[in-house]
Amino acid sequence: MKVTDILRFARERGEPVFSFEFFPPKTDDGVRQLFEAVEALRPLGPAFVSVTYGAGGSTRARTLELVIRLKRETEVEAVAHVTCVGSSRQEIAQVLDELQAAGVQNVLALRGDPPRGENAFEPHPEGFRHASELIAFIRGERERWRFCLGAAAYPEGHVESRNLAQDLVHLRTKVEAGADFLVTQLFFHNAHYFRFVERARAAGIAVPILPGIMPFTNVDQIERFTAMCGAQIPAALRAAMEVRRADADGSLQLGVAYASLQCADLLRRGAPGVHFYTLNRSPATRAIVAALRSMEPWRDG
Repeated sequence: MKVTDILRFARERGEPVFSFEFFPPKTDDGVRQLFEAVEALRPLGPAFVSVTYGAGGSTRARTLELVIRLKRETEVEAVAHVTCVGSSRQEIAQVLDELQAAGVQNVLALRGDPPRGENAFEPHPEGFRHASELIAFIRGERERWRFCLGAAAYPEGHVESRNLAQDLVHLRTKVEAGADFLVTQLFFHNAHYFRFVERARAAGIAVPILPGIMPFTNVDQIERFTAMCGAQIPAALRAAMEVRRADADGSLQLGVAYASLQCADLLRRGAPGVHFYTLNRSPATRAIVAALRSMEPWRDG
């Protein structure tokens, strides 16, 4: 099923969607654990799971394999990340052909991050410079590919361009090229999301915007992630994190508690759902979604 249909049906029922992002494991044991994690999530009714490329498109083949297996072997809808990094148009077309042949209906079309060790994105000489170009390429072959297309959005601005107005122009270009829904970069202050949605609607962007949440389990790790993506950590949360830096259990408990409160507030105030960046650790996200389903904060508004 297409993500847009999933979102529409959920909206008609007055319920949010919960989706989960995984990255391709490097080992067979990691793959087994990923499928176990997806299976453990099934009782919570995940709307879809997505599988990323590695940095620089380094896990393209494994991503393709995992998405196709998820589509064939589980009852959870799978979304494939497809990026511009290191790929020619012909190589991307081959990936899209394989996904469509396997029955995958949803693609998250991204520019992608530079390969590890490189600071700047360099497009393939026969590829694409921007996600909007990739989206337009896919939409330009409507008889060949019939994917529901997602794209990334940045409530605090893209890390390479902190100009919020210009970033919104780029986002509108992606939507006009054919993006059907948006998933935001992680954030820790809900005001960033709601201000962003308000600005996007004012700019004529009408597609669904799913907030992206990362329940942190390790202080050092989340600091590395936020440094890379530019997300701000609120002062009160940073102080609480610092107290628990060397306390693994305390960090996990804080991350789950903060994300639970953050998600409840998002849903209560009208967000269409939550997309969880799981870091391949489903117990934390399972606990959060189970708590949210028991509370049903979206019915309080």
